[in-house]
Amino acid sequence: MQFTEEMFAKHMRPITGSAIRDIFKLLARPGMISFAGGNPSNTSLEPEVISRLAVEALDKYGTTLLQYGATEGFGPFRESVAEFLRGDGVNCDSTQILPVQGGSQAFDLLLKVLVDPGDVVLCESPTFLGAIQAMREYNATIVDMPTDDEGVIVEAAEALIKKHHPKLMYVIPTFQNPTGITLSLERRKALAALASKYGVVIAEDDPYRDLRYAGEALPPIQSFDAEGWVVYMSSFSKYISPGLRLGAAVVKNPLLLRKMVIGKQSVDVHSPLLNQAIVDAYLRQGLMPGHLERICREYRKQLNAMLAGFDHFPVGTRHTVPQGGLFVWAELPGEMSAVKVFDDAIGESVAFVPGIHFYADGGHENTLRLNFSMCDIPTIEEGMKWLGKVISEKG
Repeated sequence: MQFTEEMFAKHMRPITGSAIRDIFKLLARPGMISFAGGNPSNTSLEPEVISRLAVEALDKYGTTLLQYGATEGFGPFRESVAEFLRGDGVNCDSTQILPVQGGSQAFDLLLKVLVDPGDVVLCESPTFLGAIQAMREYNATIVDMPTDDEGVIVEAAEALIKKHHPKLMYVIPTFQNPTGITLSLERRKALAALASKYGVVIAEDDPYRDLRYAGEALPPIQSFDAEGWVVYMSSFSKYISPGLRLGAAVVKNPLLLRKMVIGKQSVDVHSPLLNQAIVDAYLRQGLMPGHLERICREYRKQLNAMLAGFDHFPVGTRHTVPQGGLFVWAELPGEMSAVKVFDDAIGESVAFVPGIHFYADGGHENTLRLNFSMCDIPTIEEGMKWLGKVISEKG
């Protein structure tokens, strides 16, 4: 007897995996210029610092870090993270912090504890493709919220809430993935008010917040939430190391936090204690401010190089001009298709992600997402020149 597609759960059959992970397989080709990922720059990673902190943590805590620990997290980590997030305007204390394996696990846990098959989840359009995949795995009904240059259109979101009665809303308010757009202050306040008025949990995914290169920081949606409807999801992947797989969820509703803890227990028991201790030491030793200043200085130059590279694209191409984050979003003119030119771009050793993958229902073939953090400036300049040429000729 053969193992067939029909043996899989029905909700898993149409899920093919992350388009970005599939594109990553192409990146091993010699000379490939990648605008496809969302990785921090290798120059932003600090193996010597992480090594030193790991040794110090093991010397300080010994076998405590090598044993099983509480799902709720390592106490010192929860304390230092709460202090760090309060500096970003998040209202929290250490008892409301849940360590997670990156922000993605926080969203997965919210889906696990809140969403029954068929339940509606509202999300931006376009949105992070990993979130789309997670929602599908839980059999959620994904409903897109219209957006513009200031993020989610609140009036449209309220109309969708009244129509669909969702339990959950997923929003990336700052330097959104994939567009780089930042939700305006008034809309942050308005979304928090909607959550309270209609009883909708907002998953506020904010992994890029401190990667700001221009403009003024805005308070998180969570800061306007007085009743615990907003779950703030942070991550150290883009700041310190994605390989540590460590983030934090701020959950102010004790009942919801408890359910998420129970949901996490059956998956990984707890986030790695050594990793929590490393990040705790990083924060306590005051390393974060200088590190962020350094990497933001370099990312700003890389972003500007990519924006300048649009001079090589066809006339009529529109693109975002983010104040931070890792991505630029582009829309090609007329009937041009980013999907159509993808293979040709790969043939010229330039990779990107067609925008179609960031829409739950597909379409929008004239869009694409570009990442600038993994390439130095000469490589960005070369890659944008080649990509613009391919699009102009093949699009």
